Amino acid sequence: MKIAYDYGIYIRSLALPACYWNISPERKRWDKNDSEMLRVNKMKTKTSWQEKLADSKDLPRIEKIDEKKSKRWGTGTFVIPAPIEVDEIMRQVPNGKLITINEIRQILACKHNAAIGCPITTGIFSWIAANAADEMERQGKKNITPYWRTLKTGGILNEKYPGGIENLKKRLENEGHTVIQKGKSRHFMVKDFEKAIVDI
Repeated sequence: MKIAYDYGIYIRSLALPACYWNISPERKRWDKNDSEMLRVNKMKTKTSWQEKLADSKDLPRIEKIDEKKSKRWGTGTFVIPAPIEVDEIMRQVPNGKLITINEIRQILACKHNAAIGCPITTGIFSWIAANAADEMERQGKKNITPYWRTLKTGGILNEKYPGGIENLKKRLENEGHTVIQKGKSRHFMVKDFEKAIVDI
């Protein structure tokens, strides 16, 4: 399907230099020229997280929910946001407050008059925003996106964010939240997170 294909190309392009992905998508195999191109590109400066965050390509984009997706998403349209849109929402969460990916998706859907916000891209772009913020902090910048305040569904901490659970737990507890283990699982969550959800 064209939507899924375009999205796959976009996500893969985040991990490699853009010029590398100029190889025709119709190509079915690698050849020596491809290997050489990859080797040369790896020698070039790696794309920073901040550059990835700013690279919106053809996004945001509104797509129709097809029959296959409708089993999970319902009917209507969904929005594939630009990375910077996700970051902008995450930036609005103040000290002491929280937001989950679901709330971000709802805000995006409302903004673009769509039925829902794409759950996959929204999650991935929040991860990019988090890494861009961590990158900025390492560069000595103070005004960064407070990514630790963005939780997964159910108030669960995103272990894929910079520094993992230990970093997130420390930052959240410093802001007055209580982090607990969710049952016997390996996941950690913010206790009573619903009470701290921000209204944007």
